[in-house]
Amino acid sequence: MKRNILFFVFLIATACSVFAQNNLQALATIKVNKSETITLGQLKARVEVYQKQSGITNFTLDQKKEVLDLMIDERLVVQKAIKSGISVTDSELDQYFSAMLSSMVGKEVTEKEFGELVQADLSKSFDQYMKEQVGMTVNEYKAYLKNQLLIQRYVVSLKQKEIEGATVSDAEVRDAYEINKSAFVQSDTMKLFVVVVPKNGDPSAAKTLCTSLYNDYKAKKATTDSLTKQMESSKKFSCAPFYISKISSAAAQLGIDYSTLLDMFKKSKGFVSEVSENDTDFQFYIILDKYDAKMLTLSDPVTPNQAVTVYEYVKGNLIEEKRSMIFQNALTDLTKELRVAANYKMEKTGAALDKLLTW
Repeated sequence: MKRNILFFVFLIATACSVFAQNNLQALATIKVNKSETITLGQLKARVEVYQKQSGITNFTLDQKKEVLDLMIDERLVVQKAIKSGISVTDSELDQYFSAMLSSMVGKEVTEKEFGELVQADLSKSFDQYMKEQVGMTVNEYKAYLKNQLLIQRYVVSLKQKEIEGATVSDAEVRDAYEINKSAFVQSDTMKLFVVVVPKNGDPSAAKTLCTSLYNDYKAKKATTDSLTKQMESSKKFSCAPFYISKISSAAAQLGIDYSTLLDMFKKSKGFVSEVSENDTDFQFYIILDKYDAKMLTLSDPVTPNQAVTVYEYVKGNLIEEKRSMIFQNALTDLTKELRVAANYKMEKTGAALDKLLTW
């Protein structure tokens, strides 16, 4: 019996070893700047990422080959960029990554602070969160991001004048507006001023402060400007104006149901809410202004709080589309130039490659 158990364990170990060796098989070798292989395991990992992001459970053989081609092109351009003197420092990468995280939470945060938020709100590690969102750990995603930045910087360096010089005519702007006119609609909108006092472990003190601020404003002893100045000096509460539209996504953003949002819109300009409490803070809001729904013209601001007009917005988007097209065309031409025998070699082709890709 003992011998059978040992034999079974040996079979498992052997199978694991074969599986690991299989994942280490080289599919292609890149040699623009140095010799670097793309292994089956690396392809599987990238396919898993794309499957997660696309929502497709299983990729076909052709789709897996497309992913392999993308990885080859990526490595070719990255190596060419490095060979040409393009670089991305760890500090630059960290700053870029932190900026991405900050845009997600709507305020400036460090990588460490974002990880702490994830742990506190979702009871997950940062790596678990990233795996669920993009299919990569934090370090894996940062390595991927670094390659994308290297590619971007190199291609832009080749086409900088053309990209920066991209422009559009007045007729193009007006035509684009007419084609997408139905999208330029402003919903009923309100400008709120919200005062929030966090509990920070002392709900009683937070309630007292919020009530005091509320009473001062109601008694006209305070204004939104004076509350803002008081916030900046005390750091014990936050307050700011912001705009909300009468749409379901705005209700979700505020953490309220849509019927509550509709009730808010029934209030008049100048209305001051009662002090309310939730799990983390006490707060109240003031309705500073209201804007009726309307079809936006080219001269209207995109939103009431912006100086950017619809014309400028459409023009900016068209210019970015042209810049993106210049970039993509340049990247396509570059990968074609680099796809020569001197720069890379397929280690597996034909039936041998197909067999490896049938996992």
